[in-house]
This record gives sequence, C-alpha cells and structure tokens, in this order.
Amino acid sequence: QVQLVESGGGLVQAGASLRLSCAASGRTFSSYHMEWFRQAPGQERNLVAAISWNGITTYYEDSVKGRFTISRDNAKNTVDLQMNNLKPEDTAVYYCAASKRWVTSTTTFLVDYWGQGIQVTVSS
Repeated sequence: QVQLVESGGGLVQAGASLRLSCAASGRTFSSYHMEWFRQAPGQERNLVAAISWNGITTYYEDSVKGRFTISRDNAKNTVDLQMNNLKPEDTAVYYCAASKRWVTSTTTFLVDYWGQGIQVTVSS
C-alpha cells in the first residue's frame, strides 16, 4: 500500500514558478514509477510528467516540455514537479500517482495509487 500526499500548490501569476511535492508512505516507493497528472474543470485527467523508478527515464507532455521538470528522491520517498514560466492554461488540480508499470497518456488505467490532488491556479 502506498499513500501519496501532494503539497506546494497555490495561486500565482503567469510567468511565475511553483514546485509541487509528493510525499509517499511505504517502504516500496523506490519500486514504483511516479507520475504527475492534471485535471482542469470539465476536462479529462491527463498525464503531465512521469519518472521511472530509478529516475533514469522521464516523460513530459508536449505543452510542458522545457518548462516542467520531474524529479524524485528515493531516500526521502518524494517526487517533485518544478513548474516554471507558468501559463493560465496550466491551471488545474494536479495529482501525484504511482504505478508498477510504465504509464503513458493512453494507459492511465495502469496507475495503482493516486494522491488527493492539489490546486494550481495561474492568473493572467
């Protein structure tokens, strides 16, 4: 069992930065791939970024490439999402997730555990 708790969200102006953090419980954190998803009002939950269990492989959705960076610290059981140059279209609830199998934008059903989500609002 893995429990995920997100932190670091909030309200910022366009062009600002935020760093989301996800703290995981359990001794098996390092065996999970980790993901960040987001869901805007009236839209589906979409994969934003992913990082493999060992931190070697990463994935970014096209709209965040060059602006967002996913990282993890297996010693601290945390995964972060550094978000730079935020845009109003980044406004959403952001979810941390963990999966035993590598998740893509079309295989989100493979996620094993979800966090409760945290709001990020970017004003223009």
